[in-house]
Amino acid sequence: MKITVVGAGAVGASCAEYIAIKDFASEVVLLDIKEGYAEGKAMDLMQTASLNGFDTKITGSTSDYSKTANSDICVITSGIPRKPGMTREELIGINAGIVKTVSSSLIEHSPNTIIIVVSNPMDTMTYLVHKTTGLPKNRIIGMGGALDSARFKYRLAEALGAPISDVDGMVIGGHSDKGMVPLTRLATRNSVPVSEFISEERLNQVKEDTKVGGATLTKLLGTSAWYAPGAAVSGLVQAIACDQKKIYPCSTLLEGEYGLNDLCIGVPVVLGKDGIESIVEINLSDAEKAHLEESAEGVSKTNGLLEL
Repeated sequence: MKITVVGAGAVGASCAEYIAIKDFASEVVLLDIKEGYAEGKAMDLMQTASLNGFDTKITGSTSDYSKTANSDICVITSGIPRKPGMTREELIGINAGIVKTVSSSLIEHSPNTIIIVVSNPMDTMTYLVHKTTGLPKNRIIGMGGALDSARFKYRLAEALGAPISDVDGMVIGGHSDKGMVPLTRLATRNSVPVSEFISEERLNQVKEDTKVGGATLTKLLGTSAWYAPGAAVSGLVQAIACDQKKIYPCSTLLEGEYGLNDLCIGVPVVLGKDGIESIVEINLSDAEKAHLEESAEGVSKTNGLLEL
């Protein structure tokens, strides 16, 4: 199993580290345009192998896509990160050109690969890969919901005063501050609805804190977060590489599911060796449907800014 991660910055390097530590891949290739940067990150990570007990080989390359040949899964993290006060949508002009070039170069050397898109605005970048590569829809996945759901569970555990292993919840919709749809109605603590433990007002606060989870960290850090995004990507990669048939909310091309068409947005999917093996349609309340449709309108509006 060979995994390529394009972009050796904080998110890409964290992603490579988590994949290596889980020790399910034979090789991880880090690639970056900055001279020597990916090579340095790879060397640093390999020097943790004996300490962290993994045998995954990590190599780095400066813009040489031939080193990525025959990758089973490719992760695209490249692009400029958010700065404080910047929306994910404001990144579109710069990152669209980067993602288009990167995806084309990857497929040239790994025509059978599965692509996971992390670059923001993520739903629109995932849609761009669909429109410009011709890959089947099951092999193009946007990472957003997995991260947003992890942030949701963090906030739920905080509100409940519970261990996070006791908590389950999911976020669907667009990967943006306004587009996220945290499904508070379906969130549970060890199978018991969280509404049994906390007030509606507190639950609404959890929802709002989740939606601005990325912006909160950007304000504190001065740039985008990296540990949780890297861990979220590694979870998706492992589900595919190990054919786990796990359900994650991911950005996928919808063709009538949830009443939506011709856009990529976060919904629950089953991930296995073929990438997205099925889309799971859950019964949403009228309010949840309305929020998802509103989110879809926002994603479509951003898609309209693409120069296809």
